[in-house]
Order: sequence, then structure tokens, then C-alpha cells
Amino acid sequence: MTNGNKKEEILNALNKLNAGGSTAGAAGLELAYKTARENFIDGGNNRIILATDGDFNIGISSNAEMERLIEKERNNGVFISVLGFGMGNYKDDKMEIIADKGNGNYSYIDNILEAKKVLVNEFGGTLHTIAKDVKIQIEFNPAIVEEYRLIGYENRMLNKEDFDDDKKDAGELGSGHNVTALYEIKLAKKKKKDQNLKYQDTKLNAKALSKDEIASVKFRYKNPEGRKSILITEEIPMNIQAKQSLSENFQFSAAVAGFGLLLRESKHKGNCNYEMLIDLAQNSKGKDEEGYRGEFIRLMKLAKHL
Repeated sequence: MTNGNKKEEILNALNKLNAGGSTAGAAGLELAYKTARENFIDGGNNRIILATDGDFNIGISSNAEMERLIEKERNNGVFISVLGFGMGNYKDDKMEIIADKGNGNYSYIDNILEAKKVLVNEFGGTLHTIAKDVKIQIEFNPAIVEEYRLIGYENRMLNKEDFDDDKKDAGELGSGHNVTALYEIKLAKKKKKDQNLKYQDTKLNAKALSKDEIASVKFRYKNPEGRKSILITEEIPMNIQAKQSLSENFQFSAAVAGFGLLLRESKHKGNCNYEMLIDLAQNSKGKDEEGYRGEFIRLMKLAKHL
């Protein structure tokens, strides 16, 4: 372990490193966890940073084996940040498994601006966990919503019973971290009573309808060193707005979601097209001080031409 104020010593060590040969990823991770345990700081931010292309070709390398290795280590209070580099043999699925199962996060670094975004501008969210095993459960009021669909997050879905199970692993939340989830909904034409949900309780249902409550949100998390989860519950009031009155953030996030549907050639893309999404993103770009939104718009234009 070397203190961060010994900058020259750290840089000298980094400058002695060189690339070559094969990649024994599992052995590297085992050494990293061993070092982290030996230098563990109670109440500190104990974290491994893994920078790799994920092409592990010596020793344990399958996704299932990596998952078992990480699950064995994650309960020791050591978190992990996975930084992806390179192209060609890049193993995106392996990187995501390591981050998901290791109480960590995952970023792909393809240029110096992205490195600055992840390691400087979003340093707290990337390297400092404030909540672990974060789960969100949303129940829509069937009197108002007939059908709904979550856009994206297919590989983050949990079974209903997993929400209250503290043994079930979930995602981590970093300092200053924001998460946006979009739902497509179809409003109900008439009140339904045949579902065994919160809103079928006569008293609760009357209360919900009286204030136009469209959904109930439950948020469950553990403190970084905790083992028992904490529950927060909030209600979402019914509030239909015209497109013109929606925030720039909401409209831009809709453009991002639409772009994902086009790239996946989703059957749910409807009448989405590049012209529509580029126009929506440009009109909701806002100040864009760091240039991230401008870069996203350029990516959509490039995808359109490809």
C-alpha cells in the first residue's frame, strides 16, 4: 500500500510496467483481493480497480468461473471498479459480470475525455459506494394503468420475491450517482378490481384514487458495510404533461432510450427514427458544459449514416 501523496513513487512504479504475453485475469484478481484484504481499512473505501480488455486466456476464464470467484470475494468489504480498454478481443460480457457480481461498477474508456469523465468528473460515483444491493420495485395502480413496459434494464430484472430477500445480490450506488428508468404505459379505460395488489385494498385504493396516485415505488438498500437492508417507500402522483412542458433532462433521456431501441432493432420501437431522435436530442441538449450530450448527438448522426 502506498499513500496517494507519494505521487513520484506511484508514477515510477507505473512507468516500470509493460504489456506482453498472455492474460491470467483470475490470478490477477486473486492477487488484487489478497492485497486489498492485507491492507484493509475499517470504515475506509476499500476498492480494486481493474483495467483490462477482459480477454483472459490463462487459468480460470469462463464467465461462470469468474462469477464464482468474484462472489466468493465480495463479502469481504472490498468493492471493484472495472475499466474496459481496447477493441478486437474485447470481452464486454465478462467485464460486466465481474462488476455486477463484485459489488462494483463498469465503464468503457475509449478516449481521454471518457477517462476524465469517469475518473475525474464522476470520481465519487465511480470510486465511492454509498449504498449496496440497491433494489427498486414499482407497482402501478391498475385503476389508472392498464399495461406497462420497462424500457431497457433487461439484465437487471429480479424476481418479485427477491426484493425482500437480503441474500440476493443487486446493484451498487455511488456518491452523486443518478439512475433514470423509463416506462411505457397504457392508461386504463375503466377501473379494474381483479388483481391482488396494494391498490386492491379498499381503503388504500380509495386513498390512491382520491389523489390520482399512479404508482408506488419501493427502494431497498444496504449501507456499504451493512447486511440488513433499509426500505424507503414513495408514491407517484398522476401528472400528465404536454411534451412542451417536459424537462430537457426527460426529453433527452427519451432520445437516448429511443436510440437504444433502434440499435437493437426492437419490436417496440414504433415509429421511432433517427431524424426524430436527433431533433429531440438537439432541442433538449441544454447547456451541456462537458460536451457529453453533443457527443451523443454525433454518435446518433454517425449511426444514421452507417
